[in-house]
Amino acid sequence: MAINKNHEFEELNGVKCSIVERNASPERVSFLQDLLQFNRYKVIVVRSPAPKVAAAVPKPAATEGSTPGASEVAAPASPATGEAPQTFTVGVTDVTFNPTNAIFGRLLHTKDGHVVTLAYWHQQENVSHDEVPYYEGRT
Repeated sequence: MAINKNHEFEELNGVKCSIVERNASPERVSFLQDLLQFNRYKVIVVRSPAPKVAAAVPKPAATEGSTPGASEVAAPASPATGEAPQTFTVGVTDVTFNPTNAIFGRLLHTKDGHVVTLAYWHQQENVSHDEVPYYEGRT
C-alpha cells in the first residue's frame, strides 16, 4: 500500500508495478509508453475496470394528495449513448519509480536529449524546453 497518493503500487498482469497513471486514453498510453521505454523502464498497460453504474433510487412512499397508481420506484437512468470511453492503467515494473520525483528530479529525457518538463509530461508542449532549475539561479 502506498504511503501517499503520489506513489501507488498495484499488481498488473501478475507483476507488482509502480502506477504511472490511471484512466489514461489510448493516445496518452502511447505517449507514456514511448517515453518510459526510451528511458529504459519496462511498461505494463492494462485496461481500467469499467465505472460502476448507480442503482435505481426508491421514491418516498405515497402521501395524501399524490396521484394514485404512481410508481413506487424511480426508473433507472438510461445508459449513456454508446460505450464508456476505453481507459487504461499504466505502470512500470521498477517499484522505486515515482512520476513526480522523476519529473522534478529531472530523471527522464526525451529522444532528442532534452530533460522532460512538467508541460511536456502533460502534453501541453510538443518539445521539452530545458529550463535552469529554480535552485541554480539564473544568470
